[in-house]
Amino acid sequence: MTSYVALLRGVNLTGGTTLRMADLRAIAEELGLERPRTFIASGNLLFTSSQSEAAVKSALETAIKKHMSRDVAIMVRTAFEMAEVADANPFAEEPGNKVVAIFLDQAPPKDAIEAAKNVADERMALGTREIYVHYPGGQGQSKLRIPAAESGTARNMNSVRKMAELAEEVA
Repeated sequence: MTSYVALLRGVNLTGGTTLRMADLRAIAEELGLERPRTFIASGNLLFTSSQSEAAVKSALETAIKKHMSRDVAIMVRTAFEMAEVADANPFAEEPGNKVVAIFLDQAPPKDAIEAAKNVADERMALGTREIYVHYPGGQGQSKLRIPAAESGTARNMNSVRKMAELAEEVA
């Protein structure tokens, strides 16, 4: 049995993207995912399953599309991988709410940082399947655009660390 974290992209933002966390847990239960629990209302699902990452991702994306009538991209990581992302934070000396990990399905392209647009004081680093970004002035004020990250979903490092801990508890 593997402990997983599923990170949904673009739910509970403005514009009809509402997904109640109770509904997300119910979807997980209907799919046979065990011990589902959510963390904050931005689309973070923790659960255990004997299925592969690819199988879990596919099943969740299909079920959520049916529920919401729209595609929702989902990045899946094991509890171990979430802890690795937190531990590998190249900006660990910065406040956790000023650093995000942008989760991707694949490794980021080697030129992802060079291809970034509107870079001001942000710092970036590539991870295994993540792009780390330090936003000194806060993410909400930034005009930074990273083309390689457009299909990913970002979580601040405080949330990443907490989900790594919770995923271990779910195991």
